[in-house]
Amino acid sequence: LVLTGKADCPYYAKAELLADYLQKNLPHFRVHKITCHPDDWEQWISKLSLKNGWKHRHSPIIWRELLDRGGKGLLLGGFNEFMEHAQEYYNVSSAMLSDLMKDIATENLEAHINLNMEEQEIKRQFKPLHVWITSASMPTCYSLLPILATGEVFGPEKAIWLHLLDNSQSMDTLQGLKMEVEDLAFPCIRQVTLHTMADENYIKIVTEECAKYGRLIDQNANKEVKVVVSGSTYANLKALVVLKNAPSINNHHVVALPTQLEFEAKAQIAKKLNVNSSVVKDVIVWGNISGINHLELNQAKIYTYDSSIWGPPSYSRPLFDMIFDR
Repeated sequence: LVLTGKADCPYYAKAELLADYLQKNLPHFRVHKITCHPDDWEQWISKLSLKNGWKHRHSPIIWRELLDRGGKGLLLGGFNEFMEHAQEYYNVSSAMLSDLMKDIATENLEAHINLNMEEQEIKRQFKPLHVWITSASMPTCYSLLPILATGEVFGPEKAIWLHLLDNSQSMDTLQGLKMEVEDLAFPCIRQVTLHTMADENYIKIVTEECAKYGRLIDQNANKEVKVVVSGSTYANLKALVVLKNAPSINNHHVVALPTQLEFEAKAQIAKKLNVNSSVVKDVIVWGNISGINHLELNQAKIYTYDSSIWGPPSYSRPLFDMIFDR
């Protein structure tokens, strides 16, 4: 059972002692207790009820955790329901007097306040380095995290608070990444938090940044400059904004390059041919990198491939002549 209530609630105090008695005398009975400061109770219970679809507002609230059975929490109810449950299933009741309930509630509130003060003091002593990673759902992040987490970048003694930021559609990926970081127990990582940015806000930020780049290019760069816009999201939008804000630059000199999809394709090809992905060239991606796209391999070539035909480093062979599984 999970038993939660306001720290100064007499009914929570009575339910707590009864739950302790059951846990002590029944081999398979377990209780997890959570106390909330009276000022925080309304917000906490509203959030809990909304999450689970419950209609419960008063203290205490008791539910059964069914996570080990693949289910969510099963609401038992409040103080009266818990008393009835204990009487019906275990033939146990509580005869605690009201004055004693109030005394224990006062002690619970003092203990809760003291515990919070201790936690705040610990947090004040914790002065980590805050490291933010944007677009954290990208595969590159999996290679970057071990370098940061093992102390190779900031030193093995520096505690790191890792912040992973991406759009709201990537939350499942971020949750998985956080779980992997925590499971590996890296020595430098003390905390991992996830942050999402609404798509419209992200588009606004991208547009403003690329408009700034476009104006700088238009004012300072050689008029024959070649501009490559790379990235894994909104590559077409970024290129368009640069073009609009650099009117003196030839449109054909601004190219959007979806390198992430290209690199992923090269990696899969290299794996099939048992070569390094750096020898795979001319893989072309058409379309919108963050929408509909098409991978073209008709022009793809393999260099320095170990086969019966050899040539100088500049010699290549068409991919479709070398790969059996198209």
